Amino acid sequence: MKALIQAFAADADYQTVLTGVTAGMREQLISGLAGSSRQVLVSALRSDLDRPMLVVTHNMFAAQKIAEDLQELLSPSEVLLYPANELVAAEAAVSSPETLAQRIDALIRLSQGFRGIVVVPFSGVRRYVPVKGVMADAQISLKVGESLPMETFLRRMTGIGYERVDRVESKGEMSVRGGIVDFYPLTSPVACRVEWFDEEIDSIRTFDASDQRSLEKLDAFVVTPCRELPADERRFKNAAQHAQDLLDKQLEKMADRTAKERLKGEIGSEIEKLREEQYFSEMYKYVSLLYPERHTLLDYLPQDTLLILDEPLRLIETARQLERDEAEWATHLLSHGKSLPSLPLARETDEIMHHRAYQTIFLSLFLRQIPHTQPQNILNFMCRATQNFHGQMNVLKSEMDRWKKAGATVMMLAGSAERMDRMRRVLHDYGIEPPSLIEGNLQAGFELPSIHLVVITEGEMFSQKQRKATRVDKKIDNAERIKSYTELKVGDYVVHQNHGIGKYLGIGTLEIGGIHKDYMHVMYAGGDKLSVPIEQIDMIQKYVGSEEKEPKVYKLGGNEWARVKTKVRSSVKDIADELIKLYADRQASPGFAFGQDTPYQQEFEAMFPYDETRDQLRAIGEIKADMEMSRPMDRLLCGDVGYGKTEVAVRAAFKAAIEGKQVAILVPTTILAQQHFETFRERFSGYPFNVQVLSRFRSRKEQNETMKGIKAGTVDIVIGTHRLLSQDVVFKDLGLLIVDEEQRFGVSHKEKLKRLKTNVDVLTLTATPIPRTLHMSMLGVRDLSVIETPPENRFPVQTYVLEYSAALVRESVERELARGGQVYYLYNRVQGIHQMADQIKALVPDARVAVGHGQMSEQELEKTILDFLDGESDVLVSTSIIETGVDIPNVNTLIVHDADKMGLSQLYQLRGRVGRSNRIAYAYFTYQRDKVLTEVAEKRLQSIKEFTELGSGFKIAMRDLAIRGAGNLLGAEQHGFIASVGFDLYSQMLADEVAARKAQLDGAAPVEERKVATVIDLSLDAYLPSDYIYDSIQKIEIYKKVAAIRQIEETEDLRDELVDRFGDLPLAVENLLAVARLKAYGAEYGIEQISQKADDWKLRIAARDMARIDKKKVDLLCLKYENRFKRFDDDGAGGPPFLLLRGKGLTQEQRLELLEKFLHDYQEAVKSKGELQDVAQ
Repeated sequence: MKALIQAFAADADYQTVLTGVTAGMREQLISGLAGSSRQVLVSALRSDLDRPMLVVTHNMFAAQKIAEDLQELLSPSEVLLYPANELVAAEAAVSSPETLAQRIDALIRLSQGFRGIVVVPFSGVRRYVPVKGVMADAQISLKVGESLPMETFLRRMTGIGYERVDRVESKGEMSVRGGIVDFYPLTSPVACRVEWFDEEIDSIRTFDASDQRSLEKLDAFVVTPCRELPADERRFKNAAQHAQDLLDKQLEKMADRTAKERLKGEIGSEIEKLREEQYFSEMYKYVSLLYPERHTLLDYLPQDTLLILDEPLRLIETARQLERDEAEWATHLLSHGKSLPSLPLARETDEIMHHRAYQTIFLSLFLRQIPHTQPQNILNFMCRATQNFHGQMNVLKSEMDRWKKAGATVMMLAGSAERMDRMRRVLHDYGIEPPSLIEGNLQAGFELPSIHLVVITEGEMFSQKQRKATRVDKKIDNAERIKSYTELKVGDYVVHQNHGIGKYLGIGTLEIGGIHKDYMHVMYAGGDKLSVPIEQIDMIQKYVGSEEKEPKVYKLGGNEWARVKTKVRSSVKDIADELIKLYADRQASPGFAFGQDTPYQQEFEAMFPYDETRDQLRAIGEIKADMEMSRPMDRLLCGDVGYGKTEVAVRAAFKAAIEGKQVAILVPTTILAQQHFETFRERFSGYPFNVQVLSRFRSRKEQNETMKGIKAGTVDIVIGTHRLLSQDVVFKDLGLLIVDEEQRFGVSHKEKLKRLKTNVDVLTLTATPIPRTLHMSMLGVRDLSVIETPPENRFPVQTYVLEYSAALVRESVERELARGGQVYYLYNRVQGIHQMADQIKALVPDARVAVGHGQMSEQELEKTILDFLDGESDVLVSTSIIETGVDIPNVNTLIVHDADKMGLSQLYQLRGRVGRSNRIAYAYFTYQRDKVLTEVAEKRLQSIKEFTELGSGFKIAMRDLAIRGAGNLLGAEQHGFIASVGFDLYSQMLADEVAARKAQLDGAAPVEERKVATVIDLSLDAYLPSDYIYDSIQKIEIYKKVAAIRQIEETEDLRDELVDRFGDLPLAVENLLAVARLKAYGAEYGIEQISQKADDWKLRIAARDMARIDKKKVDLLCLKYENRFKRFDDDGAGGPPFLLLRGKGLTQEQRLELLEKFLHDYQEAVKSKGELQDVAQ
């Protein structure tokens, strides 16, 4: 990119600008720069002057594009984007932490003297921000070996906005356990753990919030604030006092009693919070009282900053709009008693535009008079935007010849090395001699005739927009998340395998005969309480059934549970039979084995404009491997909406088509057919394949043509609705069938599908997540590929939960239309939907509003949605029909009316409908003002607030969807059975049945390898004391890990984890791990029980494991231990053989140590199973 900047800098006009700046001209006006040439100009100035710069644009969208280009041209560390909230209403809403983190990061770096380029939308320049010093002081620097009392540290952490929780899982949280403090700064990709020794910092390390394990050690760490308005006691008290004075003045002026009361109540409670130094979401209103200095971003900049105003006329217009919005919002708040007059949030526009303390350059496309400015230098660059070639290389060729004659330097930009190769190949194929190719990416190309420079980006050459995938920090895997929805909380329902469903009351330590042990308490019908010792934790699972109904709680000791279990088992058997039958048929039928990937395949895959996710690559690999086998593929690919399933299907289709096979893609709705058709057509452009679509939108004639083509084999890929299943559609040589959302087809269609499926490779796509446990139980029978990582989508959807107000609707709709986008307005009742649409029309007269709901005829609905897709309307007011798979990338604002009435999984899927393109998307979940929410709805909104990170709201949505997924996979009639025993137990039963059947089928004898579960009955304190791990959820998590130990080495891992997370182990925990090791030895050697009688410990050996023991060796081993151990062939009463440990004169701990040593050596005396089989032969 340096070459590009240097070429541009050679321009004479540019040189005069540069001279103007160095000569100290106050104002220059530059017009005519098109495409990305402005960003090149800014980069050139930056390289030549090496001065700090501030680029101001009219909105976030423009700022983002400019910042991306500048980061490409210079380096990412030189450019800061300050993502300001453009909506005032959004300030108060609980919003997502990512942009907040970026803003805080920018302010902190500026306060530390950052001297690069800052790009900011106009709304960010006028807002008041904390004084520079405050931001610099709001950081805490930690150093290993430094003395810093923990209390002081915790106090300061609360001061800069960290919230105390039991376990740190998301940004802005901190937790304290003994001498360990965990916290997760907004600006850091990983969380941080600090350990104290007395008053001194002993160690600092980063850790992964998903599994709580440490990653690497650090010597020092700077903690950044997680509030935008950090303030000390003095500022809080001043603000509270000021606000109180304003309130008293306002109350004196008012006559209306109820309004007075309301104002007093609302503002009074906020003033109280200020007095107590509490942070609250409405705090932004008091920014001018907290920081009476009234500084803005401009006050953070160094003196020699160069100010660049992009499109000044548009800036002025935006500024007026922002001021109108703010005034209206203030009126709205005032009328509801939620604010006071004279609480400004931002500087006056005129003050910013006309009293500039810095040298300024105005950039404008057209030469226009800008009010109140006297530029000393006015320049008009001759510059054109490069035309779009849309992949028409002959047009490009003639242009290239023209440029060559004119002696122009042509530069082509390609996003990566592969793309560069591809560009070279394409140019070579068309006999165009390649100009200079540069690796890099700009938004748009341009042409500067004055210096004969032409810049072409990939986007202009091929019609795909090339997108720059900026890496987002890795979010927790869904697997992690799904794990966490099985967390047990008090009051949850649990399933005990032998006693049925009960209510979990918590975990508690009981002392019996001087020994402490933890028990899980479960309540059954009739108030019976069952205490389950923690080592039987495997017997208990959280009950996961359907969201709506409470499960039936059973009586202890009744036989009803056994009956229910039997019923479910027989249903599971039927399913297992069916699955195995399908599996056997498939194993037996011959299919077509595709060859290895061709070079064409690799080239085709490199054309994909995004970075593939790990899961996508894995799924593609699995599918190709299946296609290359000689038996027919039957794979289910599941992944959430927008996780890139289509791309996986496209690649599979290419693989089939390149070998001359036909591909059929079956989709449930006409609209989806249309969308898939467009995707496939775009991806396959430039390859000699004929892609067609069969659906209602095609005329009779077109349909007949297509059908003839299918029969003759001239149509390579056909996409269609169930029309594809008709009798008259005959394939010449079908090689791959792709079915999208199979569960949405009716029974008769499914039957026809079965006929089509024989001997063909089949790939089924579904968006309903299939739960992990179920996935495992199908292993080897139905092949599943799962895409769990969301795509590298640049921006998480900005989610706000707030009260409904007309001002909000108008502001957000106008804002979206201003950037050329569209809006979904979800109104989930058919009655009143037209009135709602009229209301929106009244609020935003320019908007074209369409209405869609389920009671319209199918044709009418399709037409509405397609018109919306084509941009014929701006706002679609609809019921929840939009949640089903229609992808409209231009919709980036979602407003949900009465969000408290919707199900969580619905809201989750809806939110996935926006933010599919490369701009920031907004989702507003609104609820009615002053309405008492039902408790359920309140909980739901609370979860959506947490949705802003894909947090716990996700878990609940997962739960609901998991159940739907199970129903889809196994048939809806299974719902009842799943609900009656809970999900996990159901999956377990299914897995057992399937495994047994499969073993039979493959001709192996059902394996009876039951490992011995050693019962340990020793009077030892082996548990997790509450002063070591206080939080019961974490306690259960650790007990589960202990129960899962099978190998001796695993205890060491667990031990490291415990020390890392909770500090040094107390004796009771050491014993707990020792008992886990004894169990592992027991399973290995066939020891059934280790029990204690007075001073002696007795190890009972299973009869069937006796054959493995070399008695002579055991006796020798006993001698080696000075006869502390002795072997008995039976207990004198014909009982099983055992070993005795004589423990006289030893403490319990010494006995434990001795036994572990003995068991370690004992392996010499035990033959492995392999040796036994040799002997038998």
